[in-house]
Amino acid sequence: MSQRTIVITGASDGIGASAARTFSKAGDNVVIVGRSEAKTKAIATELNADYFLADFSELEQVRTLATQLRASYPRIDVLANNAGGIMGRHQLTIDGHESTFQINHLAPFLLTTQLMDVLIASSAKIINTSSMANGFGRLDLQHINSESKYATNRAYGTAKLANILFTSELHRRFGQVSPGQEGITTAAFHPGVVRTNFASESSSAMRHAYKTLLNRFMLSPEQGADTLVWLANGTPGRDWESGAYYVKRAVAKANKQAYDADLARRLWDRSAELVNA
Repeated sequence: MSQRTIVITGASDGIGASAARTFSKAGDNVVIVGRSEAKTKAIATELNADYFLADFSELEQVRTLATQLRASYPRIDVLANNAGGIMGRHQLTIDGHESTFQINHLAPFLLTTQLMDVLIASSAKIINTSSMANGFGRLDLQHINSESKYATNRAYGTAKLANILFTSELHRRFGQVSPGQEGITTAAFHPGVVRTNFASESSSAMRHAYKTLLNRFMLSPEQGADTLVWLANGTPGRDWESGAYYVKRAVAKANKQAYDADLARRLWDRSAELVNA
């Protein structure tokens, strides 16, 4: 396998950092994207990799990141949209969007669409980190900011549901017609419940679970990154099917809204409006 360029967001810690180490060891050109300068630079230095900083709570930083990536990498073989997290109380970002939805869905949507011509020309794999929490979600495009009846876990589940809908619509709009032709392949996956700092900024019960004895029963970052690495290294159409949602290297059942093709189309259009894409 020739050297690939693999861009991983949320790569300064957890499964992103673990996957970056695996790809780097295999000889791939890994590009580290993170929010914390200290942590992101530390991983990049360890792997002798390029790195970029972006806080997904500010869409202008995502646009800048896309511009930097386009200028630096004429070919991107894998884009792993891994950055995200579960937040606390209801809060709007500087862009006016509910923070959980922006950080987990709108920001990666914007980054991906800003890079789309490069990704298509590269026949790239786009891998979106979702979660089994998508089952808690309920996507209402008329109340996308969760103005009423906000609940932390439901907001996170809705954002993770959006990741799956985004994946299926990416495949419909830009998927390869056949191997070797220009176009992308894409998948969403659940990494499992992993020992990371994932819920550190949340006020939900999840934060306490990550800090208590339950931590010992969680997966290691390496275990959590397994399906991401498998998708990146596998052959679409043979090892996995583009547009699907995976758990433990197998197609998995998702929220019933995840299979609503019309909702996927409308979410794409609404997301493009919200980020002015």
